[in-house]
Amino acid sequence: MKDSNCIFCKLANGDIPTNSIYEDDMFNVILDNGPATKGHCLILPKDHYENLFELPDETAAEAIKLAKKLATRLKDKLSADGINLVQNNGSAAGQTVNHFHLHIIPRYENDGQHILWKPTEPSSEELKNLCENLK
Repeated sequence: MKDSNCIFCKLANGDIPTNSIYEDDMFNVILDNGPATKGHCLILPKDHYENLFELPDETAAEAIKLAKKLATRLKDKLSADGINLVQNNGSAAGQTVNHFHLHIIPRYENDGQHILWKPTEPSSEELKNLCENLK
C-alpha cells in the first residue's frame, strides 16, 4: 500500500530520483539530502506506514536487520567512529514526514553534532512508581 501524496513513498518507490545505496523488495535506502554527517542515510519502507505504531512487526524486524547491515558498511567504508540510529514518532518527538523512516547517522569524533538529551533526576520513589505502572 502506497500513499500517492507521501513524498517518502515517492522516494522509496523510485518516482522521484534519489541517491540510493541499497534497495530490495521491502526497502529503499537513500542518502539524506540534508545530512547530519557524511553518509547519513534513511531506510524507507516501500509501503506506507505513518510511524512505528503502524509498522508490522515483521517489517520492523527487517528494518533493524537492514540497519545493522548498513551501519556496518558505513562504519567500514567511511571510517566512522560510531553510528546513531534515530527514529522519531509524532511531531513532539521530531517526526517531520509522516512515513516511517530510520536514520542511520555515521558519527565522527568532533563532528559537531549533538543527538543527546539532558538527563533529569527523578527520585527513587518516582522511578519505583513508574516501574510499577509500566509492568
